[in-house]
Amino acid sequence: MENIHQISPQPLTLERIEEILEKEMKLELSAESVHRIEKCRTYLDKKIENHDQPIYGVNTGFGSLCNIRISKSELSTLQRNLVMSHACGTGDMVDPKIVQLMMLLKIHALALGNSGVQVKTVQRLIDMYNREIYPVVYQQGSLGASGDLAPLAHMSLPLLGLGEVIYNGAIYDFSALIPDLGWEPIELTSKEGLALLNGTQFMSSHAVWALLKAFKLNKYADIIGALSLEAFNGQIEPFYEHLQTIRPHKGQIETARNFRAILNGSEILAQPKKSVQDPYSFRCIPQVHGATKDTVEYVASVVLTEINSVTDNPIVFPDQDQVLSGGNFHGQPLALVMDFLAIAMAELANISERRIAQLILGLRDLPAFLVMNPGLNSGFMIPQYTAASIVSQNKGLCMPASVDSIVSSNGQEDHVSMGANAATKLVKVIDNVERVLAIELFNASQAIEFRKPLKTSPFLQDFLAQYRLSVEPVTNDKVMFIEIEKSIQFLQNGRFGNFQ
Repeated sequence: MENIHQISPQPLTLERIEEILEKEMKLELSAESVHRIEKCRTYLDKKIENHDQPIYGVNTGFGSLCNIRISKSELSTLQRNLVMSHACGTGDMVDPKIVQLMMLLKIHALALGNSGVQVKTVQRLIDMYNREIYPVVYQQGSLGASGDLAPLAHMSLPLLGLGEVIYNGAIYDFSALIPDLGWEPIELTSKEGLALLNGTQFMSSHAVWALLKAFKLNKYADIIGALSLEAFNGQIEPFYEHLQTIRPHKGQIETARNFRAILNGSEILAQPKKSVQDPYSFRCIPQVHGATKDTVEYVASVVLTEINSVTDNPIVFPDQDQVLSGGNFHGQPLALVMDFLAIAMAELANISERRIAQLILGLRDLPAFLVMNPGLNSGFMIPQYTAASIVSQNKGLCMPASVDSIVSSNGQEDHVSMGANAATKLVKVIDNVERVLAIELFNASQAIEFRKPLKTSPFLQDFLAQYRLSVEPVTNDKVMFIEIEKSIQFLQNGRFGNFQ
C-alpha cells in the first residue's frame, strides 16, 4: 500500500504528481471516488430513462450536429462512433511519459463525479496506467477547445479494444494485445465518449511536464549563472539584499539570495575587482532570472486550478438535478499561460547564451575560446554557435499560439484557444533551455579552470566535482558534441541540495 496513490477528491499538487512519477506509484480508486462516479452514472441513467428532452452529447449529435436526436437504442453506438471518428491525430508521437501524465489527469478529473462515466471505464484507464500500457497519441490535431478531442480520442481507443499502445518498449495494435491481458473491450454507455474526449488533459499534461522541468531549470540557471559569474571574475554587489528590497519583486529577491548562498565562501569573489561594472548578462541576473521565477509561480497557480477541475461537457450535477452544457473544455486559461511560460523560460536561455559569449571573448584574463594555443585549437568557439542557434529557434517558437483562432465544426465552435499548439511548443522550448544551460555549464566549468589556484565556493566546488565525473576539462580540441550531450545528461540526472 505504500507505493499507491489513491484517486480521490483531494486536489493534486505538483509535488504529489512528481512523487507519483518518480516513485512509479500505482493508482487505485478511493471509496469516495467510486461513490461519486456511481452516483453520477445512476442519476444520468435515470434522467435518460424518465425524460425525453434533448441533452447535448447524451442523446444528440455533437458539435454542429447537436440538434439531431439519437434513439435510446443507439446511445452506445453514438459514443463508440465519437471516439473512433475523432481519432484524427497526426505528426510526431507524444512522449509516453506525457501520455502517462495525461492518463493520470483524466482519471483524476473523471473521478470527481460530474462526468457520468462508469466505474469500469475509469478502472480500465487505471489498469492500463498500472500495467504501463500507454496509448499512442499524436502531437497534432487539437484546437484546444471542445477539449483536446483528437489526442484524447487516441488515448481512449484502447478502451474499445482499438488503437495502438506502447507496452514494454514496443508499439502494439491493441486489438491483438487485449486477449493476452484477459480484458474485454469496454461498451461505452451514454455520454461516456464525450466525457473521455472533452477535457484539457492533453494541454494540461504538457503544462505539468513543463512546470516540473521549469522548477529544476530555474535552480540550475542560478547555479550555472553563479559559476559563470565566478569564471568571469564578476562582482557580487548587484546581488546585495538591500538593492533588491527597494524593488521587491519576489523572484528578484529570491534569485539574489540564491546567488549569495551559492557563492558564500568563494576565494575568487573575495579578490579585488578591476572592472567597475559587469555586463547586463551578469549584473541583471536577479531581475531576469527573477522575472522568470515569478512567471513560473503564476503559471503553476493556473495549472493547479485546471488539473483539479471538471473540464468535459456537458457536466452532470446530480444534487442540482441538472445536466449543463457549458464551456469548461475551452483551453484559453492554459493557452495564455503556456505561451507566457515559454517566453519566460526562453529568456533563461537568452541570457545564458550571452554569458557563454562573454566567456569566450578573451576578456578578464581568460584566453580566447577558453583554450590554450588558440588558433591551433578552436576550443569553445562552436558551442556558442550551437547555443545561438537554439536561442534563435526558441524566439520563433515563442510566437504565441493563443493569439490565433480558426472556426471549426461548421461555425458552432467559432473560437478556439490553440492551446495544444502552445503545449507542444512549450515542451520544445523547455528542452531547448536545458540544452543551452548545459552548454553554459560546459563553458563556465572550463573557464573556472583558469582561475586556479583560487577556489570558488564550497557549494560550487562540490557541484563541479560531480560534473567532472562526467565531463573533463578540455586541453586540446576534441569531439565536442559528446561533451555537450554528457552535460545535458548531467542536468537531467542531477539532484539539488540546499544552497545554505
